Amino acid sequence: MPETVLVGRGQHITSISRSQWEQELEDAPEFIKRRLNFMSPEHHAVRNFVVQELPRCGKPVSIDRISQALRLPRKRTNEAVEDLERNLFFLARRDGPEISWAFPVTVDETPHHLVFSTGERLDAA
Repeated sequence: MPETVLVGRGQHITSISRSQWEQELEDAPEFIKRRLNFMSPEHHAVRNFVVQELPRCGKPVSIDRISQALRLPRKRTNEAVEDLERNLFFLARRDGPEISWAFPVTVDETPHHLVFSTGERLDAA
């Protein structure tokens, strides 16, 4: 019996051969590089700050807080957040202008609870 791997894509789970899965893993670094191509140093700084700040404060992070902490103009900070949100996977806002989700963490309740070595508690995105 050939080895297979179950892969979830969207709403469907399919079976692929082990060799196909290994090829996809081999191609992953190039795929990720292309996906991150739009990100400037400011994009990375904004995303990294929010990922660190969500566990620290335990509540959504405002554009003003990011802008002040990173010493970026508010307009540029907002543009970076919108770019990150538009490109999915990076940041998300729930009901307002504040960011509540920055992969891999969120202040929204999920079934995936995290406890950091610092004692901070948060949910996984």
